[in-house]
Parts: sequence; C-alpha cells; structure tokens
Amino acid sequence: MIRARIRKNFAAGPESSAFSLDIITVLFGPSGAGKTLILDCIAGFVQPDEGRILLDDAILFDGAAHVNIPPRERRCGYVFQNYALFPHMSLRGNVDFAAKSIPRLERHRSVTEMLERFHIAEVAGRRPHEVSGGQKQRCSIARAMIGGPKLLLLDEPARGLDAPLRVELYTVLRQIRAEFGIPILVVTHDLEECFALGEEMLVLRDGRLIQSGPPRKVIEQPAGIEVARLFGIYNLLHVEIRVLDPGRNISRLRYGEFEITGPYFPGRFKGDRVWLCIHPGHLKVSPADGKLGPNQVRVNLLRAVEKPQAVRLEFSP
Repeated sequence: MIRARIRKNFAAGPESSAFSLDIITVLFGPSGAGKTLILDCIAGFVQPDEGRILLDDAILFDGAAHVNIPPRERRCGYVFQNYALFPHMSLRGNVDFAAKSIPRLERHRSVTEMLERFHIAEVAGRRPHEVSGGQKQRCSIARAMIGGPKLLLLDEPARGLDAPLRVELYTVLRQIRAEFGIPILVVTHDLEECFALGEEMLVLRDGRLIQSGPPRKVIEQPAGIEVARLFGIYNLLHVEIRVLDPGRNISRLRYGEFEITGPYFPGRFKGDRVWLCIHPGHLKVSPADGKLGPNQVRVNLLRAVEKPQAVRLEFSP
C-alpha cells in the first residue's frame, strides 16, 4: 500500500495531496493540474517541500525527519510518457539495463521471462524505432517490472495508442494487478480510461485533490460545479430549494418558472440556491405539445450536432 501526504510549490500553485491506495487508481485532471508531479514525488525524482510518503512499512520521504530515499532504492516501477526507451539499445537491452540489481547468473533468465510474459520475445533484438507502438509500450512496462517493484506508476500510458492497443494495454495492467498484487497509479485525462481501468479515481485541479472515489460514483455525483465541468458536464441548472423532504430523500426545486423534483441536499435550507447537475443520459426529449408533466421543462432546440456514437442537442430556456 502507498500512503502519501505531500505539499510542493510549483508553477500553477501549491500542490497539496493526501491519499492511500492499494488497487488500480487513476489520477485524473486537466493538463497542468500536477498529476505527473505526484508521480515524480512518489518515485523520488522531485522532493516535496513537506509531508510523508510510505510504501508498505517503508518510509520513502519524511520532511520533518529529513528522510528522502533515493529513487533507485524505492522499488517503484515507472512507465514514462512516450516510453522513454533508450533508442540505441534493443528491447532486450532496455529491459536488461533495469535489471542490474539481479545477480548476473539469474539476470539473463529473468529478462527472458519478462520479455516472454509481455509477448515481445520475438522482437527482443530490435531497437525501439523498429517495432510498433504497442510493442514499445509493453517493453516499457517490462522494464518497469523487471526489478520487482512494490508499486507501478504510469504517466498517460495510453497516449498515442489507437483503440485496439488501448484495450490491450488495459488487459496487461489488470493482469499485472492480478498476478503481482501491487498497487498501480495511472495518470490520465481521459474519462473512458478511468472507467476502463480504474477501481479508484482521484480528481486533481490546480494542485489540489478535490474528489476521490469509484469512477462511476465520482462522475455521477461530482463534488461541485468545478468537478462537473472537468468531466465535460454542462447541464448545470442554478436552482432554488423550495421544499426539503429527508424522509423521501428528495427536494422540490425552482428553476425559472418551473418546479422540478431533485435529490435531497443535506445541510441546505429552504431558499438556498444550489447547482443541479443533470447527466445527458438522464434526459428525455419530447415534442412540446400539451401540458407539462413532472420534471418537464419547456426549452428551444438551438442545434443538433452529430457525433460518432451520439447526437449532441443544444437547448436554450
């Protein structure tokens, strides 16, 4: 298990995060949010200004005690963006380079087994520019795993991969989790990747951890308007609470001239104004003929935009 509570000042502002994980966790946020900085602090490439990082029972960093274990001693496997393979070495050479801690007599066998495990033994003699993107990605993961890490860190591992290779990558990472039982932390800004891979999701914005939980729960119940907009949810209604009914776990809300039924808002009072987030999949569009029914609002259709797997409808009140 990795447990971290760190603070680091950087360009976008202070990075302040605290979390504990023992599963496949995705670190989600826009570019510049500080996602890679968290990986670099855990791996030891960047020293936090304060805080504590523990991997199982080992202290990797403790600002108060002036402990900062060197990266090579942390047993963290790291898969960098764009693979970061040595271009002048073969795939075998790249994996072998990371196996220096393995005794010489065992090293060749261990490297061969790792190449076979990730299905790149047949191209092990080729250099990175001579193989496919998927093969380079698997080599990068094999290199990260050869030293027997207790934690695997991946920085946008699916970036630049087409759909079939993404599916292949997700399968490989789930197999690593099942076989080795180590925590895996994946940086991404792709919501589909969060669903496909993550068991837990950490949402980062401007160096702050603003929400965490299972991906579906986080996306269906964003902690606020800021998180909702990160997910591309723009069906946000600024409504007034008219009635609170904790017994039925609902509220009556006023939006303009309309009243609608929404979720119960604990800690809120009648007359408060709140944001109501409505997912596109929860909406139904019907012709405006006759009297409005429950939770129906009359709107004007502005435009319809075709997308590969859906149609985006834009309305105005």
